[in-house]
Amino acid sequence: MRQWHCLIGGQKYGPVSEEDLRAWIRQGRIRPADMVWADGMDEWTAAGSVPGLFDVAGPPSVQVSGVKVSPSGGTGGQTPNWELNAQAREVLRGRWGLAIGFCVLFYLVNIGVGAIGSNIATLILSGPLQLGMVIFFLTFIRAGQPEIGMLFAGFKNFGNALAAYLLMTVFVFLWMLLLIIPGIIAALAYSQTFYLLADDPALGPLEAIRRSREIMRGYKWKLFCLGMRYLCWSLLCLLTFGIGYIFLVPYMSVGYARFYDDLRPPLSVNPILNGG
Repeated sequence: MRQWHCLIGGQKYGPVSEEDLRAWIRQGRIRPADMVWADGMDEWTAAGSVPGLFDVAGPPSVQVSGVKVSPSGGTGGQTPNWELNAQAREVLRGRWGLAIGFCVLFYLVNIGVGAIGSNIATLILSGPLQLGMVIFFLTFIRAGQPEIGMLFAGFKNFGNALAAYLLMTVFVFLWMLLLIIPGIIAALAYSQTFYLLADDPALGPLEAIRRSREIMRGYKWKLFCLGMRYLCWSLLCLLTFGIGYIFLVPYMSVGYARFYDDLRPPLSVNPILNGG
């Protein structure tokens, strides 16, 4: 079977099978402008220019305040939080049902895991389920084709998801032993780990955590402030006897996914590359 290599956001991935490549296209992880190469090709080529490869349709991208909400790369974290939330609402317009349905399934599964009564089961399953949730919402905001079944997509990368969850839990706990503030700072620093694993399943858990720390330098306060916005909304949801959470949870999930996507630098592809 033909094996493909990809250049996404300046990083190379591969080899991957054509089936996986098409799955990435459906999920919005590969854009028409991203470069791909496979045996038999003379040079790297934009994925959208490969005949029959990029014929996967998805929902149209939208624009909010002149910013295109699509898998075209972020601004390097320059978009203010209020605009990220505006983009989140625009992405959710007409698609609330799918996002709400996914979140309901996510929490029902977690309730089921908790009903088992085993802390070990919770530790083992929380990582893959969290990764599946991240994959769904990244696909959701990148004009891909999100599916409810993506909740279990994290189990395809079970080992890394489990290890990342356990390591993050241990690291944050150790920082909490010092003081609560260092623990919060650590949690913010590690917050992008599962997003990075979703974008690159080949990443090891420690490498994903390291990269999360790197991209969050200078942006931990911004993420903290974004969380405070959601906390205020959460308190208001208490006045609705919890009904408001049905809308707040997908809104938060899309907002956090947009935060990660915006952290990525603007896409710059070098077309002068040699095959392989």
